[in-house]
Amino acid sequence: MKFNTRQIAIVGLLGAITVVLGSTTLGFIPIPFSPAGRATIMHIPVILAAILEGPVVGMLVGLIFGMFSFMQQASPLFADPLIAIVPRVLIGLTSYLVFVPFAKMDRKPMGSVVAAVAGTLTNTIGVLGLALWRGFFPDWRVAGMIVVTHGLPEVLVAAILIYFIYKAVNRYLENVR
Repeated sequence: MKFNTRQIAIVGLLGAITVVLGSTTLGFIPIPFSPAGRATIMHIPVILAAILEGPVVGMLVGLIFGMFSFMQQASPLFADPLIAIVPRVLIGLTSYLVFVPFAKMDRKPMGSVVAAVAGTLTNTIGVLGLALWRGFFPDWRVAGMIVVTHGLPEVLVAAILIYFIYKAVNRYLENVR
């Protein structure tokens, strides 16, 4: 696959934002009384990359997110590369595949919201499903509690942020062209 300059720039820029979000506390929102402790917004750059430049660019930014999670190992379950990396790579693919039908109908802002929901759920369900399958949780109820306490707020935050960021980026790109 051959990348154009814009795609390389998007991977670099959004990958760097992912690293900054992870290296600081900006990418993690503390949630008191939650079994997982923190919710994340680190999937936002992955979703943006996918809807702006396609699935491969989104998957590359997702790989940066996943590798960062694996190297940080904030939780024992992220020491497992399957859990730390695979769902994060799939965020880019899922977000793009959900966005495309809306883009074809010229409903891109709505598509960005649906892609944000799908990408966030891919991350949440992918990580928790694999963690459950690999025996990190005693039963499905723990994973279910994390979906409610983290997944749902992450979906809401992602939908709002992606909508406004996508609209702003599109407005800028229309003025540049």
